[in-house]
Order: sequence, then structure tokens, then C-alpha cells
Amino acid sequence: MKNTGPKTISEKIMSVKSGIDARAGDIVDAEVDYVMVNDITGPLAFREFENLECSIMKEKVVLIPDHYVPNKDVASAEQAKEMRDFAKKWDIKNYYEVGRGGVCHQVMVDEGFAAPGRLIVGADSHTCTYGALNAFSTGVGSSEAAAVFATGRLWFRVPESIRVLLKGRLNRYVTGKDLIIRLITDIGVEGANYKTLEFGGTGVSALTVSERMSVSNMAIEAGGKAGIFPCDAATVAFMKTVRTGNWSAVMADAEANYCRELEYDLSKLESMVALPHLPSNGKPVSEVDVEIEQAFLGSCTNGRIEDLRIAVEVLKGRKVHPSVRMIVVPASTKVYQQALEEGLIAELVKAGAFVSGPTCAACLGGHMGVLAKGERCVSTTNRNFIGRMGHKGSEVYLAGPAVVAASAVAGRIVRPQDLRE
Repeated sequence: MKNTGPKTISEKIMSVKSGIDARAGDIVDAEVDYVMVNDITGPLAFREFENLECSIMKEKVVLIPDHYVPNKDVASAEQAKEMRDFAKKWDIKNYYEVGRGGVCHQVMVDEGFAAPGRLIVGADSHTCTYGALNAFSTGVGSSEAAAVFATGRLWFRVPESIRVLLKGRLNRYVTGKDLIIRLITDIGVEGANYKTLEFGGTGVSALTVSERMSVSNMAIEAGGKAGIFPCDAATVAFMKTVRTGNWSAVMADAEANYCRELEYDLSKLESMVALPHLPSNGKPVSEVDVEIEQAFLGSCTNGRIEDLRIAVEVLKGRKVHPSVRMIVVPASTKVYQQALEEGLIAELVKAGAFVSGPTCAACLGGHMGVLAKGERCVSTTNRNFIGRMGHKGSEVYLAGPAVVAASAVAGRIVRPQDLRE
């Protein structure tokens, strides 16, 4: 493959995986490293694959039940059984049973599937999460997933990239979630349609891998095809903590071509909240005065150990408001175990929170936190569309873990610094 000029991270990964000199706008046929499906999208992919009557690229397939875990009714139990049966029939080793996995995107990171330079697709829109680890990852439909089951390849249109330059450091209790809500508010839910949000600048080093995951996770909420960070010392250090194969860091060239450039000074960011019913409806928390009935901490956006630590720091010595239900759901079995070992679960329970094992839970309005008509929830999840968490007359407000914990105590949406000592 001949390299004819400077490239973005997306162009470099697509060039390597397709074997051609790929540029934004090109259609390429690329080798996929892994394809992931969950209990909702998996059954459709299984049926499409079976219709092809061919062998399977089983080493590339990852099956993770998470949306209705544990199964909430007969229909969800049947879906889970179909996944279990498919894994057994095709001898798929990368199957993560209930109690041994968690939310699919966290498991993909915990188990080392996500790594720099890889091309990963998943039948779930938030597959873009793995861009935090310098991978090109994106959501696909179940039919496309079935095609990867069979061939290990998929076609893509190489996306243009928006350069997002970061500088400075975040203030206390302000996190990557606040950055991505600010960004989506600025450019809108269609501001990055079929484009890569490529992050760079000196401020990247001030973001933890966990915070980068929150940012990449919500790239899709701006219409993004991917949300990618460079590979730096934090990335390399993180990769040493997970079991993985070979990987290669990918950095953008200095003269790469971007369709747009944005810049954010992290030190000037405030705690943000996205009001109903769009992730782009963001406002500083200091400008919002809303009572809540539920506070949800969890999901693939903010259910990591760092998020639980922040919540416990805010809740320490305090109690959840009598009128509020606080629901805490670690994103994976690994996170849950670590939270137990650190005593975080005990502190959360002491404060009056309900804590469960890993599952998508209330995020998609599936179970364990469904909202009634007129109820309001402040949540660390990624979407607040009408009816997202339950009744179409309910409301979801998106925020970071510190704001969710503080709001659970106050009974209204507030920042930790607004709480009385």
C-alpha cells in the first residue's frame, strides 16, 4: 500500500484494514478485528447468518447479553436462550454469560477486545466507545453483523473528521461527560453526521481513559460515525491492565485534512446537564432548578469504577433524599467486584442507594428503574429521548456522576458544591 499524503486517524486505520490508500469519501472493503452483538441485536444477526448457510469466523465474534439481564420476562428469556444456543452450536468462546460479563461496551474494554489501531463493529450504536482506546469502532445493523460473522469483512465509506482540540485541565467534579454534553450542545445532534470526532491537543493527557470512554460513547449523539482519541501514555498504561493480543498505536499526521476544527479549554467547562428531550439541550447545572424522583448511576457511559468513586465521595456522610430513588448499576462484573473490594457498595447502600449487579437496567427503559408518567430522573446515561426510560410523559436529564450523586441528596438537580455541609 502506497501512502500518498498526510492522514487522519480514521484514514490510517481504514487504509491498513483495507490494504489501499484510503481517504475520506472512499468506499473500502475492510478486515474487521471483532464484531459484537447483544441480546437484543444478536437474534436477528443469528437468523440472517443461518440463512447464508456458510461457516463462521468464530474467533472474531463476541456475544454479550446485557440489555435485559437478568431476563425480565418470557420474551427476553427466549432472546437470551437463542444467543446461548447459537454460542453452543458454533463453539463461540467469546460468550459472556450473566454474572460473568456486564454491559457490552464495558466488557469489550475489560476483556481486551478494544485496542489501538483495531477496527471493531457492533450491533449497538454506542460501539463508538472504543475510540477512547484509539480504535475505529462503530455501530452497524444486525444484517451487517451477520455478514462479518461469515466473512470477517465489511464495507465502509471512510468518514471525514472533525478535529476537536483540547487544552487545560478539568476542575473538581467536572468530567468527560460534561465535555461531551457541551460539545453536542454546541454542534447539535446532527453536527457530526457520518463524521469522526477526532480528539487531540495538550488537554487529552488530562482526561482519564474512563473519561475518554464517556466522550467517545456519546459521539453517536452528535451523529458521529466514530469518536477517536490518540494513543498516549495513559492508553499504553491501560492496555497493560487487560489481556489482549498485538495492537498498533495510530496517530494523525500533522498536515491531515479536517472538515472542521473545534477547541475547548477544559479548565473553563462547567458541570452540565442535558434537559429533555435531546442530548444537545445542554445547560450549566447552575442554571437549572428541577426536582427529581430518581437518580440513576450506571450504563456504558458512566458505570465504571471511577464514576462510583466520585459518587461515593459526594455521598460520604450524607443520605439520599427521602423523595428520591437512587439506583446504582456497575457496568461490568469486573467493576462490581472492584467496587465491593474498595467498600464502595457498602457506602452506597449506607447512603440509601439501591445497587445491583451489571446490566443495562433503566438506561433503555427496559427494567430496574422504569419511570412513571410525570416522573423525572437525572441519569448518567447517554440518551434522554421521549419515553427513553419509561412513560412518554416522564423526563430524563443527562449529567455526570458527581451531579447525579449530589442531586440524589438534594432532591433536585444540583452540583456537589451546592450541597450543605
